[in-house]
Amino acid sequence: MTQTRTTRLERGRGALGPALELVHTGRAPTRAVLTSELGVTRATAGAVAAELEALGLITVDSRPTASAGSQGRPSHRLFVAENGPVVLAAQIHADGFRVALVGLGGRIVATSTGCGTIPADPAHVLADVVAAGSDLLRETGRRCLGAGLAVPSAVAEPDGEALAPLHLAWPSGAPVRALFLRALADAGIPGVTTAIGFTGNDVNLMALAEHRHGVGRGARDLLCVASGHRGVGGALVLDGRLHSGSSGLALEVGHLTVNPEGAPCHCGSRGCLDVEADPLAFLGAAGREPGPEVSLLQQAADLLRDEYADPGVRSAADLLIDRLGLGLAGLVNILNPDLIVLGGLHRALLDADPERLRAVVADRSLWGRSGGVPILPCTLDHNSLVGAAELAWQPVLDDPLVVLER
Repeated sequence: MTQTRTTRLERGRGALGPALELVHTGRAPTRAVLTSELGVTRATAGAVAAELEALGLITVDSRPTASAGSQGRPSHRLFVAENGPVVLAAQIHADGFRVALVGLGGRIVATSTGCGTIPADPAHVLADVVAAGSDLLRETGRRCLGAGLAVPSAVAEPDGEALAPLHLAWPSGAPVRALFLRALADAGIPGVTTAIGFTGNDVNLMALAEHRHGVGRGARDLLCVASGHRGVGGALVLDGRLHSGSSGLALEVGHLTVNPEGAPCHCGSRGCLDVEADPLAFLGAAGREPGPEVSLLQQAADLLRDEYADPGVRSAADLLIDRLGLGLAGLVNILNPDLIVLGGLHRALLDADPERLRAVVADRSLWGRSGGVPILPCTLDHNSLVGAAELAWQPVLDDPLVVLER
């Protein structure tokens, strides 16, 4: 019996990674679906699922039950392992940072925050980030397989340099990936000392997370636009894969001009989305002075939620919706996505007046007039963190047997 199972596993070993990704993204909730998606025999799918369970990555329901209204033989349900390994994920933003332990399936196991001004030396904040992550790992006792980092900057490939950290005091070209790796090595986190630390742009990682685990699941060409604590970012998933351009610098949508006579932008132009449609722009348009108590994003979201009936707040919201809609319409004309997902302040603006934003995009875009592209709010909490975790999980998804080597 053991020999038969081993033979089946050898035939299906190349399917371990694809099988894990199907369970990880929720596209294979049962062994029957896994068999169909992989195009293998039922016996081979069973051997693959059993091996992933033996690795501590998934669990297989031992008592299959048929779902209501279903016909035929009931199938074993598949789940990511509740107490399985995790990866360390971190996001740095203009007002601080957040660290999390994230399991398969995009599940956040534990999280911690650090607030305040980000130091001009990226090595300083990265040491704090990794220390916070080390504390979470110590408190939870979870096994860690890797680490991922989201930053509010274009990240050049292949070296992982932050080329445009416009809302941080970091120098352009800061080697954040190398500094992140050094901080991980210095911390000596068990299981991560030989792992690779990955770094990416925060909105790119938001798009990756929403495509795998959120509202964008199933979309082929997905456009994400978001305004976090400062500025505006964009990302594109093309034919199911994150598109970052030839060197990681694609989709800098924050530097689309939406108001030629508008405010000066950090890039040297005027009236870019980055300065015309972010939380600071909204607070200014509403005549409110930002305070130091909470982040700019939180202040803007609270104002929209609590004082939307105020004429000045409503007028500021309308202004930003019109600017955002103009930018989105230009992107629709160029990219022809099948879905737009909005995050951060833009999600709150969509919630405040969804019809106005959709009308602006439809009126200004060539393809919008023929039916329009769906515009939806993101659905994942801390999606850039989940996306950073996806970077760290990818080597395991590519070859689950790497967990045996650590």
